[in-house]
Amino acid sequence: MSTLEQSRLLATEIPGPRSVELAGRKTAAVSRAVGTTMPVYAQRAGGGIVEDVDGNRLIDLGAGIAVTTVGNAAPRVVDAVSAQVTEFTHTCFMVTPYDGYVSVCEHLNRLTPGSFEKRSALFNSGSEAVENAIKIARSYTRKPAVVAFDHAYHGRTNLTMALTAKSMPYKSGFGPFAPEIYRAPLSYPYRDGLVDKELATDGEVAAERAITVIDKQIGAGNLAAVIIEPIQGEGGFIVPAPGFLPTLRAWCADNDVVFIADEVQTGFARTGAMFACEHEGIEPDLIVTAKGIAGGLPLSAVTGRAEIMDAPHVSGLGGTYGGNPIACAAALATIETIEVDGLVTRAQEIEALMMERLHRLQAEDDRIGDVRGRGAMIAVELVKSGTAEPDPELTKALTSAAHQAGVIVLTCGTFGNVLRFLPPLSISDKLLIEGLDVLALILADL
Repeated sequence: MSTLEQSRLLATEIPGPRSVELAGRKTAAVSRAVGTTMPVYAQRAGGGIVEDVDGNRLIDLGAGIAVTTVGNAAPRVVDAVSAQVTEFTHTCFMVTPYDGYVSVCEHLNRLTPGSFEKRSALFNSGSEAVENAIKIARSYTRKPAVVAFDHAYHGRTNLTMALTAKSMPYKSGFGPFAPEIYRAPLSYPYRDGLVDKELATDGEVAAERAITVIDKQIGAGNLAAVIIEPIQGEGGFIVPAPGFLPTLRAWCADNDVVFIADEVQTGFARTGAMFACEHEGIEPDLIVTAKGIAGGLPLSAVTGRAEIMDAPHVSGLGGTYGGNPIACAAALATIETIEVDGLVTRAQEIEALMMERLHRLQAEDDRIGDVRGRGAMIAVELVKSGTAEPDPELTKALTSAAHQAGVIVLTCGTFGNVLRFLPPLSISDKLLIEGLDVLALILADL
């Protein structure tokens, strides 16, 4: 348990004077292209609280975008990192390898869905892992094309920008992008239901729509891989209709197409299962992980069927920092914390609490068009009263007011109208309820 006081406190206006000073230094020293969500500078964090340099304590409903799932400065992670730093900080696994890298891969092979023989490889970021998953799939199939989906987010590197759907702020002005990337329609139950109730509720029907596009516009004979987030992240926390993922996965198996699950945001207990694929019994050929894997340290991985992972030539995969020993120590401690502290169950408890409160709020306010998500990955889609028209202005005003009130919330969605909740699993019910109460009051005021 964190030693940081677990209560919201507004010691100054937000931003406070020290944060204002640091913002001035940022403007002078950091590229203006690097934006920030909140005008405060963090000093300490733990449990469900982030404390800024002015002494304000903020309720954390973002977890560093799903990274600090086990909490900031989680005790086991702190101890493991401290011990590793005293031994060595780096040798490069490709030069003189070490146990930590192998141990992380063994755990990933054990934990990820699928009873088949697996292999793993470690990298630094989600984007880098996605790129390597595509490399592996192309090497294995000897085919070039890749299909991603509407509203997808897979990263900010050149290849992953091509996979990502949203132009601003991720792609605009940065092209040309990698070729042989195609897009298919996703199952988006809330929006699909506005035009076709069957499409919204029957995932098999939605999957057949996507498969028809893939068949006609690309062809399975040219397709190396289909990559999909089991629950979309930046795209709006979209949970596909039941049956969509299994139907798509079965089609891939029948057509020698590698099925890649991008679980960068959904992995490691976030959705009330160790991995979101488990909710529908999906066993991906390759699974990409990052974010919650190492308690805040940069680490990512690709895990999958041994014959696919072993397809690239020796030294075809790697990177100077991939599987850094400190990050590996943090990952092993994070996995232990999730398993020993029962954090999968804790994510389910958070889902029950949040869904009950948000559905009550939805019943009282027709500007809440949809409430969706799983585990501690919950979203509210905001619309203009009496319609289903996205309301990004309301979303922006609500988040800005929440930040002023000491509650960290994030937005997402293709239309900029989705409020997303990613609390650390270490947060208390009391803080969670208080954060939601603050948001409800703000929404009423707006």
